[in-house]
Amino acid sequence: MKIIRLKNEEQVGLEASKIVINEINKKNNIVLGLATGSTPIPLYNNLIKFYNEGKVNFASVKTFNLDEYKGLKPTHIQSYRYFMNEKLFKHINIDLNNTHVPNGIDVENPSKYDLLINENGGIDLQILGLGVNGHIGFNEPNTDFNSLTSEVNLTESTIKANSRLFASIDEVPKKAISMGLKSIMNAKKIVLLATGKNKAKAIQQLIEGKLSVDWPCTILQEHSNVIVIIDEQAASELGNK
Repeated sequence: MKIIRLKNEEQVGLEASKIVINEINKKNNIVLGLATGSTPIPLYNNLIKFYNEGKVNFASVKTFNLDEYKGLKPTHIQSYRYFMNEKLFKHINIDLNNTHVPNGIDVENPSKYDLLINENGGIDLQILGLGVNGHIGFNEPNTDFNSLTSEVNLTESTIKANSRLFASIDEVPKKAISMGLKSIMNAKKIVLLATGKNKAKAIQQLIEGKLSVDWPCTILQEHSNVIVIIDEQAASELGNK
């Protein structure tokens, strides 16, 4: 696991964008795994900037997002499909037919998502955020390390953290469709981004803690190619390693 400590979220987003662009320029039909939430927004802003500067071409890129709220249509303003369209896809030359987000409405067989990923050659580079309780995707504490894409229940802490995006906490979906921990670990390369003081405990567990279902992110200790990019606040509970 490679750890990159930077000053702030802007630097984290810039560093991550350089990694993504380098991978695309090495393999123009790369399969990217993408995340939502506030943390990757600086990354996406930089990808748009570099695209506009002619430094990257998304024409042959394919993407698979980690998760989607159950019950939200793709057109819902808080759906993750809507988020990705607004924050990235509509601003670059990607083919929307090559972008995939779990279906939050038709959830009869979520594991088909893993089959679709495999049919496209697997994820070359997976971008991850990190929940305050150590979740990656919507894989909450005590998730089976061998889990694949499935319908999951969200914890109270996750619902509360996401309520800032809704009119009230009562409107936050209580379930989601999420790639499983095994789904994530199948990616060839992983880049995890974390910024802010509220992520410091989870980062400490990820980097210095023991492998434990109490902190789902610790499964990344078992992956052979992980880069963790964090700002000063997220690194504040780490030792001097």
